[in-house]
Amino acid sequence: MIGTSPTVTHLYAQAILQAAQRQGIALSDDITRQVVPGQRVPLSVQDRLWDEYCRAVDDPLAGLEIGLALQVGHLDSAGMLLVSCDTLREGLEALVEYAPVVGDGGEFSISEDADRISLCYRPEYQVRVAERVDAVMASLVRLAGWATGEAFRPETLLLTHPSRGDGATYRERLGMPVVFDADRNCLQFHRGQGDLPLIQANSALRDHLRQLADHTLESLGHQSLSGQVSRLVREHPNWGKERVASELAVSGRHLNRLLADEGLSFKVLRERELHRLAVELLRAGQSVVEVSERLGFSEEAAFARAFRRWEGVSPARYRSSVSD
Repeated sequence: MIGTSPTVTHLYAQAILQAAQRQGIALSDDITRQVVPGQRVPLSVQDRLWDEYCRAVDDPLAGLEIGLALQVGHLDSAGMLLVSCDTLREGLEALVEYAPVVGDGGEFSISEDADRISLCYRPEYQVRVAERVDAVMASLVRLAGWATGEAFRPETLLLTHPSRGDGATYRERLGMPVVFDADRNCLQFHRGQGDLPLIQANSALRDHLRQLADHTLESLGHQSLSGQVSRLVREHPNWGKERVASELAVSGRHLNRLLADEGLSFKVLRERELHRLAVELLRAGQSVVEVSERLGFSEEAAFARAFRRWEGVSPARYRSSVSD
């Protein structure tokens, strides 16, 4: 964050208020009146909300239950953006980039090896940490399942805190083995799961929501490095890594290291933005030659090969199909 106090969307704060209502718990007016529709909630108020709720409910698995009850709408426009992506992998990459729209207090990273994808979360708050991490990780499991039509099959959940209550309950509620006292908070699943299609995929809606999320990040004074790189690639698609790095006042090698900390790479980000631009421009009626030149390809054939890799069809056929 630059120049502003950390906040969360009021919709995420409402998830706790709704949980209290389900439990028949009356939270103090001093806290609840500070959750105002349309206004972001200071993280300090969210801290107090979590603490009061957990004290009142007196359930060691309170955070887990809130996470499992979380709805897409509680994540504001970022939630709809995630589920409108084409695949689970794309949705998780958007999560890494746009999590600050939901709230401050922690950050996500994603990594991938030959066998497994790992989505990790590092909290930065000090109040009710275990309960809130439980809520975050449980919500990931629930929303990934919902977004894939319950096709998502996670392998393991790692949690840095000890088991809160019966560890078997975690496994039963989450549907997977849970490892406690781990070195990180991390949801792990087979690499092939990243290709699962999302049932609410909608490229036009996704692109619109991405613009809204970008504006929200800018208004909050909070734009991740990956967000800055994506913006520069969209504005200057012919720029390579070194030119983008220079614009951000870092070396190309250092840019790669910084992006790796966010679980991304320049190659992945550039490919993603070129793909999006190509689709947008072809849908807008530009010719294949015009789009190829706009994206900085040395020749039309190179663009055609890249587009076929992205969409499975030639750019000419794609353009024809969307114009019919």
